[in-house]
Amino acid sequence: MDDDIGWEVDADDESSAVAALIGRQIKFWREAAGLRAVQFGERMGYGENLIHKVERGARIPRPEFLDRADEVLGAGGQLRSFKPDAERARYPRRVRDLAKLEARSVEVCAYNNSVIEGLLQTPGYAAAVFGCRRPPFSQDELDTRLAARMARTAIIDASKSSPVFSFVQCESTLRRTLGGTMVRQAQLEHLLQLARLRNVNLQVLPLDLEENAGLSGPFKLFKLKDGSTVAHSEAQLTSRVISDPKEVQILDVRYGMIRAQALRPRESLAFIDKLRGEA
Repeated sequence: MDDDIGWEVDADDESSAVAALIGRQIKFWREAAGLRAVQFGERMGYGENLIHKVERGARIPRPEFLDRADEVLGAGGQLRSFKPDAERARYPRRVRDLAKLEARSVEVCAYNNSVIEGLLQTPGYAAAVFGCRRPPFSQDELDTRLAARMARTAIIDASKSSPVFSFVQCESTLRRTLGGTMVRQAQLEHLLQLARLRNVNLQVLPLDLEENAGLSGPFKLFKLKDGSTVAHSEAQLTSRVISDPKEVQILDVRYGMIRAQALRPRESLAFIDKLRGEA
């Protein structure tokens, strides 16, 4: 059970302050209950060393750990109340930043010619993408990133008025068999389901074009509630939020050209369905 206590904290990440606060509270309630760390660990089912890690803020506890600690220490809901903070803090900073932009957006536009866009991924496909990374992620890091990605996908909710989503996927991303044939099949079916939502516009950019405005790689546009637009670009070892108006304008124009070159939504749906039938 020790390995399931929570997630390691990067000391340089702002989430370390949240982890330290939660750790101090757990230590306070443990000492108030008259328990040594080893005794608390025995009641929780964890080793003393890992209890100390949580109390030092070196590890962010999982929600179930906080539930159990609240019960064991008689904290009356005080420790349990930190669950939302722990849930947000466990994700990498880049993921938290993107989630904030998505939540502030009235429209999210994304083009990808590398993989299926993250917000559209199934758990199996996302695991395959992260599994391709070299040098590989540790199992703990892989689990953290997968959980973060799946949590972000919840923002695509047709019952809400905003944001609305526009996705353009290069045909190549639909043809790659990352994770195997079954994973690809499930991913294509998932795309068909999402493409039918009222707040989702999904288009495919065919490979047989004589012109292609998307050769420079993936990017996103976030059209915010205050009327401004920011962009996000990701490449080898870099992830950058772009707010300079001139750079954002270039990407906005480029996205418009990509959408114009792509198949129309209804044609894209038929195209994906055809690929699914061939799989």
